[in-house]
Amino acid sequence: MSLRDRLAAQIAATGPLTVAQYMTACLHDPKGGYYTTRPAIGEHGDFVTAPMISQMFGELIGVWTAATWAQLGGPKRFRLVEMGPGDGTLMSDILRTARLVEGFLEAADIWLVETSEPLKALQRERLGERVRWAADLSDVPGEAPLILVANELLDCLPARQFVRRATGWAEQMVALNAEGELAFALFPTPAGGLLPDAPVGAVFEQSSAQAALGASLGVRIADDGGAALLVDYGRALPGFGDTLQALRRHEKVDPLACPGEADLTVHADFPSVLGAAQAHGARTAMLTQGAFLARLGVGERAEALVRANPENAAMIGRQLGRLVGADQMGSLFKVACIHSRGWTPPAFEEV
Repeated sequence: MSLRDRLAAQIAATGPLTVAQYMTACLHDPKGGYYTTRPAIGEHGDFVTAPMISQMFGELIGVWTAATWAQLGGPKRFRLVEMGPGDGTLMSDILRTARLVEGFLEAADIWLVETSEPLKALQRERLGERVRWAADLSDVPGEAPLILVANELLDCLPARQFVRRATGWAEQMVALNAEGELAFALFPTPAGGLLPDAPVGAVFEQSSAQAALGASLGVRIADDGGAALLVDYGRALPGFGDTLQALRRHEKVDPLACPGEADLTVHADFPSVLGAAQAHGARTAMLTQGAFLARLGVGERAEALVRANPENAAMIGRQLGRLVGADQMGSLFKVACIHSRGWTPPAFEEV
């Protein structure tokens, strides 16, 4: 039985699913979830991420991790963690770059937080056995400073959706229509009194999973010291809008059309994530991806690559434009930092 048929049977038996429940099933169902069974990342898959667009991205993240370690005083032991590491490209670039800083690799206890077995296999093939794996951040040992990176992780964490009607808020859920097909429908919600005021027709997305990650990072970093770098597309200020989307073969498709066969995402809610981290004792800062990479010298790195490979000048220029262009990833993507008190991580200093 397909995941779509099992979800339809579940809805018929027990009632509609929240959008968050639907996302979780589509992405992580043991038998038919996208990441559980068929993650397809890269040019020939369903989507690409910044580390796959250009080595410059991962190299500058590597520069940031090494500079952060040095700014922390070069501790002899620290946890270097990537959450949602995809096929391992980003961590590979980080380690290749950071090895140039004496003592960094010797001090690094490297962990990947991953639940997808197919992706673990790709990571192991690329990175070897030096890294260790955990299913959750709580499984990574504490009592040492943390330097954590997560690229396009928040957008995969599920969110509920609420729609403002003339009579008040209703929750958008996944139900069955008269033909027995999956369909969105609105249902009264007891949470309406807790939601912000908005015009009729507004959509409000609420991700307890994103906020919970912010809280976990805030606690961990306040206790052990260090910094976390979260790179994703999303909103810098509280707001409204339906951001649920499904990507299959680099094209947007109906989120209900093929459960488990497309990547489902929502925009990162940075105010919620960073607010939760602050509430647990951490400090936070945020830049656009374009500004962050520029401060780390992405323009200079592009020029160096062109000098070394002049035949690739046009391609390198396109890659740079895609990473930092205001009309591409440069403005939509944000780089948020959660860090311990008493210092400011590289690139986030006031200018």
